[in-house]
Amino acid sequence: MITSTKVRIWEIGAPYKGKRKMSYYVRWTVEGQPFKETRGTKALANSFRAKLVIAAADGVPFDVESGLPVTLIRKETTSMSWFELACAYVDMKWPDAAPRHRQSIADALTPITEAMLTSSRGRPVQKVLRKALRVLFNSVERDGVHPCEIADALTWLSRNTRPIADLNKPDVLRAVVNEFERKLNGEKAAPDTIRLRRVTFGGALDFAVEKGALAENPLKQVKTTKRKTVFHEVDRRSVANPVQFRTVLNEVPECGRIGRRLKLFFQLLYFAGLRPEEATNLRRNDLALPERMWNYETDQWEVHEWGEIYLDSAAPEVGAEWTDSRTRNEERSLKHREVTEGRTVPLSPEMVLSAWEHFDEFSIAPDGLLFVGERGGRLASSTYGRVWGMARARAFTPEVAATPLAKRPYDLRHACVSNWLNAGVEPPRVAKWAGHSLAVLMRVYAKCIDGGEELARRLVQASLGSPNFGVPLARTAV
Repeated sequence: MITSTKVRIWEIGAPYKGKRKMSYYVRWTVEGQPFKETRGTKALANSFRAKLVIAAADGVPFDVESGLPVTLIRKETTSMSWFELACAYVDMKWPDAAPRHRQSIADALTPITEAMLTSSRGRPVQKVLRKALRVLFNSVERDGVHPCEIADALTWLSRNTRPIADLNKPDVLRAVVNEFERKLNGEKAAPDTIRLRRVTFGGALDFAVEKGALAENPLKQVKTTKRKTVFHEVDRRSVANPVQFRTVLNEVPECGRIGRRLKLFFQLLYFAGLRPEEATNLRRNDLALPERMWNYETDQWEVHEWGEIYLDSAAPEVGAEWTDSRTRNEERSLKHREVTEGRTVPLSPEMVLSAWEHFDEFSIAPDGLLFVGERGGRLASSTYGRVWGMARARAFTPEVAATPLAKRPYDLRHACVSNWLNAGVEPPRVAKWAGHSLAVLMRVYAKCIDGGEELARRLVQASLGSPNFGVPLARTAV
């Protein structure tokens, strides 16, 4: 190795503005030979430059080939800070992650980073720190112009997180995991929250191994308390039967200025099993509707054939800062499907007739959307959630309204899938209509498949010879 102490280090210059983000360059020379390192934020660039300056001031020789101080060459794969790793991990995941997934990664990395802090001296107040962490874990927002308190907090964070090599110490790793599994008040976080944080933490450490900053993922070598995986089965108490649903639906037109426009929206959730983000993105040309016929005897329209909906995209609602288009409802492929993969959902004659009635009464938006907000634009979850809550309160007694029965609009989709299963539709077909895998369908809706529950109980009662309490039992032939 040829080394030299003839080193010159430049100040951090103006950032390079790329298509997606800005980059900061650290420039220096060794024996007149130029070198350059790129960092995603000015704080990271200053941190790396400071290491060069300290090494040069201490008379540490620099390698002429790599341009690095010999101390950094030995430590560069083990001295990466959690701050550097977390930023690099976010930037690696960002391009291919859905907006909601990006937000979930940031939500998980925030408490993990707080658990990786090494000092409380000069620590920003909690509110500012959390805002700074949201900015830090957003690849687009990170390099923007921020208020002074946020910029100062980002600088403080860049200097006060552990080297990830510390995680090779079992006691340190256990302490970090134990801390990020708790809420700010010290209580244990919810099982799903803990699972998300552990998965994100493990993914970041796998990335550190890939980068050469760790020899292996320490989570796989150190025994920590295992958390039971919780599968969210549908609560049967939330599943409304058709009579209950129609009772609430009849109140929807009376709820606010937009109530009448949303009657079809809720029907699509209950009778076609659409996710709300699929229904809000539905356009007229996505529906294949058979023609209706006028019945002169009853003086009303009738439909006797089934229609279809072809879904090929959805518009999940998420903060605009997490999307590429910088809008709250960015159109994306269907959940768990490729961009070119859609799904077809059947529409009953009742639904077909409701769709025609909707078209008779309301105009279609210029971009073809069936449902729009009160002031135009996308229909927001706060709007349809408010309307459903009002209708439910009008339809149910206070006692029933206090139960989970059809409490959220999403419960209507759960009810639809449950009704399909209990009607005897084979599970693979239900999974296809609902956009689930068969495994998820059977796991989530296991408690709702109870078509023979009453008969089964009667058979058990009869076999035990229990008193029938007035319930007639079939006589057993002798």
